[in-house]
Amino acid sequence: MSMSPVDPSGAHTDFSKAMSYGDYLDLDTLLAAQKPLSDSHDEMLFIVMHQTAELWMKLAIHELLAARRLLQGDGDLRPAFKMLARVSRIQTQLIAQWDVLSTMTPADYLSFRDKLGHSSGFQSYQYRTLEYLLGSKDPAMIRPHSHRPDLVDQLTTLLGEPSLYDCCIALLARRGFAIDPSHLARDPASPYQANDSVKAAWITVYRDPTTHWDLYELAEELVDVEDSFQLWRFRHVTTVQRIIGFKTGTGGTAGVGYLKRAVGRPFFPELWDLRTDL
Repeated sequence: MSMSPVDPSGAHTDFSKAMSYGDYLDLDTLLAAQKPLSDSHDEMLFIVMHQTAELWMKLAIHELLAARRLLQGDGDLRPAFKMLARVSRIQTQLIAQWDVLSTMTPADYLSFRDKLGHSSGFQSYQYRTLEYLLGSKDPAMIRPHSHRPDLVDQLTTLLGEPSLYDCCIALLARRGFAIDPSHLARDPASPYQANDSVKAAWITVYRDPTTHWDLYELAEELVDVEDSFQLWRFRHVTTVQRIIGFKTGTGGTAGVGYLKRAVGRPFFPELWDLRTDL
């Protein structure tokens, strides 16, 4: 389903008193948001790619917040599955964007890199929101936003709330699985550590999926989300290395070295570990 900008019938051409395609999408504002700071031809690609990524992340956050609300209840989980599946598809779009950016050569990037100042994807608060929602909690990651008290407040609140995975573990406990009480009561702002009782619960689900079908499907949706997220991280690393090598990032990070440390850091460790035990 889409809204085509072309009406082959020729009807509805007078929008003086009606909403048009451009009005609904606020295209004048959207298309005026690309403001290159150099004369480099390739800066437009860099801006559009990152702005588009932020729009996709906005949608992913929208879906994850809704899925988390559903997982905190005891109702039908199927709507949450659809939301998580959509997040995986969003990640596919984000991964594909790196293919477009990789058409930029080192010389292309150097033609405008000095105009970026200290701005960096490291400072994307929506990316940090995604990590916090999925359970990668690190209070130090709020510091890059210290110039924006509103963002600090948003991220601090999210840091202290249960992640999507915390809600899944609480759901396992409500379904009667023996989850360690200390794990259920852990500080949600702390980095997640794998727990044997959680792994045992998921193993039970995987060994008898017919009895625990909705939990089994939930687990596989989570694995899909993480798999796609890790591929996104990996393509980020390879694209950055292709363009700037091992230079320091514009935001002051170690560049490729910093990005590589994030690759492979799991959100849902028990769901990966249990494969060996089945």
